[in-house]
Amino acid sequence: MLPRSYQHQVCSIARSLELIGDRWTLLIVRDALRGVRRFDDFRARLGVAHNVLSDRLSRLTEAGVLERRLYQQRPARYEYRLTQQGLDLWPVLMSLLLWGDRYLAPDGPPLLVLHRHCGGRLTPQLTCATCAAQLGPHDVELAPGPGATRAS
Repeated sequence: MLPRSYQHQVCSIARSLELIGDRWTLLIVRDALRGVRRFDDFRARLGVAHNVLSDRLSRLTEAGVLERRLYQQRPARYEYRLTQQGLDLWPVLMSLLLWGDRYLAPDGPPLLVLHRHCGGRLTPQLTCATCAAQLGPHDVELAPGPGATRAS
């Protein structure tokens, strides 16, 4: 049986999924990357229930992915902006988009991600920080990092 929470596991993938692994959370981040900032705008675009959206925005704010800023005094209204932590999810979302385009879009991609400067299409690549070689799953090995424990 799977645990209800991965928060205490020493696995960065499990911990990440604990925060962003449900349907609505990544869609909220996607829309925030597209400039959506206000509760009613998220709700209108996503069609998500009020209580679910409120919960996900609170979780993302508490985790540091979003920050809440007052934009109207009376009644108090807030907008949600991505922090650097939230902006760092952009390559994750782009990789999911391209994976979905490749395997789940039989008629072709609904949107093309193009470089504004030259018009070229986005291709995510993982490279070595030392030699800049492009890497695949068989080119890497896992070694204990500073956050490792004996159980990991």
